[in-house]
Amino acid sequence: MSDLSQIKALIFDVFGTVVDWRTSLINDFTAWGKKRGINADWTALVDGWRAVYAASMDEVRKHPERGYVILDTLHRQSLEKLVEQLSISGLDDADLHYLTMGWHRLHPWPDSVAGLTRLKTKYIIGTLSNGNVALLTEMAKFAKLPWDVILSAELFEHYKPDAETYLGAARLLCLPPAQVMMVAAHNHDLKAARKLGLKTAFVARPTEYGPLQKYDFEAKGDWDVVAKDFGELAARMGC
Repeated sequence: MSDLSQIKALIFDVFGTVVDWRTSLINDFTAWGKKRGINADWTALVDGWRAVYAASMDEVRKHPERGYVILDTLHRQSLEKLVEQLSISGLDDADLHYLTMGWHRLHPWPDSVAGLTRLKTKYIIGTLSNGNVALLTEMAKFAKLPWDVILSAELFEHYKPDAETYLGAARLLCLPPAQVMMVAAHNHDLKAARKLGLKTAFVARPTEYGPLQKYDFEAKGDWDVVAKDFGELAARMGC
């Protein structure tokens, strides 16, 4: 069993791990579309949007000379292309902005707030997400997520799984990596964190992608903690 006694802080992947982005966006856009009289396949838009998420960040990595681009901007750029591809008409700039800001209005999984609140009694808890600071801050207000600190790829101008994000988070917390635990529902995120010396915790979210889920149904690594939800994670961490 891993020694968890030295851990001082837990940092969390957010999209999919803490919040249910897919259901949140589909429900939000469906209700909004009805009010606006806009008929569209919102499920196809949301799934298509997430499908190009990684590729949009790869473009930032491939072209460092262009400078870092925050996720809100990448989301807007991807949205404009998808709206055209899906032939969604009748959207003005304000509409595109509303849809882009949907990522600021994501609802937590049922166990997230209670589990985080328990963990907060003993540990520093914070985000380590590819979302930009404004996105994560507004989401925390909306979803009542009790973070102690908002850490974002934006602060390091590197998207996960670049090493600069994980090591940068530990550095800003003034902690060695071994005293920081990365919590995620994604095995690849934890693999990158562990390689750099962070502790790791896997919490499965098998419905994150709805019927499109193809991986991350279960832990695929020898992570320090594997829990079914944040309540079990809190219990395993002595909270």
